[in-house]
Amino acid sequence: MARHSGRGWYGKVAAAAVGVTVLAAGASVWATQAGAVGTGSARASSSAEPGADIKPVDVTIAHASDKGARGVNITIDDGPDPEWTPQVLDVLREYGVKATFCMVGTQAQAHPDLVKQVVAAGHRLCDHSVSHDTTMDKKSEAYQSQQILDAERMITEASGGVRPMYYRAPGGAFTPYSRKLAASRGMRPLGWNVDSKDFERPGADTIVATVEREVTNGPTILFHDAGGDRSQTVEALRQVLPWLKEQGYSFGFPVR
Repeated sequence: MARHSGRGWYGKVAAAAVGVTVLAAGASVWATQAGAVGTGSARASSSAEPGADIKPVDVTIAHASDKGARGVNITIDDGPDPEWTPQVLDVLREYGVKATFCMVGTQAQAHPDLVKQVVAAGHRLCDHSVSHDTTMDKKSEAYQSQQILDAERMITEASGGVRPMYYRAPGGAFTPYSRKLAASRGMRPLGWNVDSKDFERPGADTIVATVEREVTNGPTILFHDAGGDRSQTVEALRQVLPWLKEQGYSFGFPVR
């Protein structure tokens, strides 16, 4: 999996995450193994607490679609964002497509109304860590645990109690430990097969051409709704979603 680099926007997210990490250290102890989410917030949903209907899932990185061989999974990373997420939601609604939104914890915490909109529209949630640190695989298990479990809590609280069903490591920086931890919390590790490269803003036509060329690589397609100007992504989705339907693809969710 390619790693995305040079994302200046994440400097701001990382700075915000420092405060979250400090608060978490003082207010809760995040265990480094399954089922031990602390009480960093008095408002924590019961669904994010130990033993609350959490069923472990497969630790392998998911790519397949629950719609089978002609299924595709639209995945949207790094939000929610107050400008771009609503526009992405509008396009998905226009074409009757459900997607998986991989949310950064600090973004979810800042925009709970958008998290709730995503859930209300029938989309699924994915834990994308607290601060989108693409070097997580080089960090300690305690750090990985904090990034995954704090984000899980933030997203669950922001959604009103709906837990993320997947965990996508920033830049694909999975480790055996992070996969096992996420899976033990009911979050299937989630990869991708097609990187639309929309983050580079090469133009909507180029983004569409990339998806059309590479969709035979596998069903899970990566787009972004945050991290800068995502107008090209919105336009690309308007073009690629009907194209995929014309090619006989159906839209599903990553397998669990």
